Amino acid sequence: MDLSQAIECASAFVFPGFLTDDASLSAERAKNEEALGVLRAAWAEAPAGREPFSYDLVLSLADRNRDVCDRFGIEKLRDLSPSSLARGLSAADLIHAVAVLQHRTDAQVTALAGADARDLNVAWVDAPVSGMVVGIDIETTDRDPARGYIINVGLEFMTIGPKARPHDPFAGYFGLPEMYAEKGVPLADIHKIQWSDLDGKTPFREDKQVQRALLAALTAYPFMAHNAAFEDSWFMLHIDGYAEARKAGRVVVVDSRDICRRVDPETRILPHEQRPASLESWARRRGTLKAGESERHLGLDDVELMLATVQAEFTARNMLA
Repeated sequence: MDLSQAIECASAFVFPGFLTDDASLSAERAKNEEALGVLRAAWAEAPAGREPFSYDLVLSLADRNRDVCDRFGIEKLRDLSPSSLARGLSAADLIHAVAVLQHRTDAQVTALAGADARDLNVAWVDAPVSGMVVGIDIETTDRDPARGYIINVGLEFMTIGPKARPHDPFAGYFGLPEMYAEKGVPLADIHKIQWSDLDGKTPFREDKQVQRALLAALTAYPFMAHNAAFEDSWFMLHIDGYAEARKAGRVVVVDSRDICRRVDPETRILPHEQRPASLESWARRRGTLKAGESERHLGLDDVELMLATVQAEFTARNMLA
């Protein structure tokens, strides 16, 4: 699919309700997701201010695709590889996060880490870290942000330092299409969120006030998440204005999972099957999660656990200013 075909796909007046069989719905989803990939790449590669279309076109196509997935049956797509989820942050993103928290330039960090961030572990411990961050975690109904919905958001602020304590927490639930009252909330086996938690709540994509508030927080301070490429990918298709702010360099993304892998030497010696860089495993090693306790997989609870574990790791490695 070329760019003109992708724009035509996104601009077409399609009513998913007219697609009644699985074959038609599956073909429509595949076409939408191919178009999303082409559009996002073209928009990202174009010089700022000279994009060939508004990013609103991408958001509207993603919204339409979720409707198609609902009608097809999102449960049938659970094992299908996500098309709009990044595998990880770029080396440039990882380097910039270190530079911001150490109040250095990207060039200074790159000189230590290499342009590919191969030796970023050296850069992390080369200078103290400090400053305000926004810890954030979301719960969703699918892995793919073009197929599922954000149903829970938790965030807290923390000024990194020897006596850091999270403050000003926020937790919110967001609604789903009515069909899920009967079908049940997708991925409830992971996040434990039930329809009763969401009944009557405004869907995230319709809650423009929450989107504006989140964008304000995410552009005011670096945001930290465990496997932050997940949140970053979802925000790109769910928060109005996020993609534009990200492209303009107004969003700094800090991946606590990458911090764990780079800074905690135990991640390099523990067996892979123990998932040493998972938040739960890391928190147990740092003593922020007791033996027998488990990660809650609920926004605010996981944010508090992540921030406490990052703080414990920074303290253990003498990384605090």
